[in-house]
Amino acid sequence: MSEVKYKRVILKLSGEALAGKKGFGINPPVIKTVAEELKDVYEMGVQIAIVVGGGNMWRGEAGAQMGMERAQADYIGMLATIMNALALQDNLESIGVPTRVQTSIEMRQIAEPYIRRKAMRHLEKRRIVIFAGGTGSPYFSTDTTAALRAAEINADAILMAKNGVDGVYSADPNKDATAVKYDTLTHLDIINKGLQVMDTTASSLSMDNDIPVVVFNLNEPGNIRKVVAGEHIGTTVRGK
Repeated sequence: MSEVKYKRVILKLSGEALAGKKGFGINPPVIKTVAEELKDVYEMGVQIAIVVGGGNMWRGEAGAQMGMERAQADYIGMLATIMNALALQDNLESIGVPTRVQTSIEMRQIAEPYIRRKAMRHLEKRRIVIFAGGTGSPYFSTDTTAALRAAEINADAILMAKNGVDGVYSADPNKDATAVKYDTLTHLDIINKGLQVMDTTASSLSMDNDIPVVVFNLNEPGNIRKVVAGEHIGTTVRGK
């Protein structure tokens, strides 16, 4: 553990990251690669909890824009995150990593309900915990879930794994050639500059609980290990 900077982490995985280049649905080779990287970090002794999104299946906001009642659309999105969590659990356990899925919406036949103290016990017993179903309430993103769960389990950091983006930029680097990458930022910078890292609720929660957020590219092999070991990659967000 001497080589580890962050001993207990929340890894925020977007649903799109599990879709790969397909852009939609679950891509088994991509999830297998993510699982193998997580096993590598797990074997370093790091306690890992994961919050997974559902954007590869459904986005509640998009459903609402099409005329669906927003709360109902968000609940569909929560179910999408649970499908992703189960797929990730299967891949982790197939390579020998003990895993538990906890959902904020009870589905006792397939996962445990979220119980904070039980989640922390799983981490202490060397199990990866996957938090699914968002916060269990509509209008809250899975970014907010990551910040909330990080505070609840006393995580050392939130690892914000992005699909093909290697940090936080002043603008979209795919659209603006003058976009500048930031090495470090404060949570207030994220809010005041309107940077698209996480929503303002998630940023406020992270700031209020003094939880650093590291934004990095998931698609570069070994990046999760580099972050927990303290290598400076991507963008680190901390402080006020």
